Amino acid sequence: MTSTEPAPDSRADRFVRELADLRIPDPAATRAGLWLRLGAALMTVGLVLAVSAYVVSHNTQNPLDQNDALALGLGGIAATVVGAALFLRYSLTGFLRFWMARQSYDLAVLADRLSERDLNHDLTSTDAAPR
Repeated sequence: MTSTEPAPDSRADRFVRELADLRIPDPAATRAGLWLRLGAALMTVGLVLAVSAYVVSHNTQNPLDQNDALALGLGGIAATVVGAALFLRYSLTGFLRFWMARQSYDLAVLADRLSERDLNHDLTSTDAAPR
């Protein structure tokens, strides 16, 4: 009993095919991982730089050294802020990408259920719609 019609795709197969059609970049891409590690490194280096500048500025009486330490400390704080922004952006991207794919899948399942219910519902009856 062979049929010329292909077997219907499972929901998972359709989901994978629809994701490929959306052209969402792979979350395991090396470039995103590089930016994530760069953001973490910038946060760490910026904190170390700011703390060391604080120590230098308080352990000297020379105003020129203190001003240099203040400038270095501000640079460290700026690096920490930029690193935190990079880290948050690339760490949240993976989560939000997964969330969006999951929402898409759940909405497709809901649409399938509603269309099946509408097909099974007798349109000629006078009964109230099921809730």
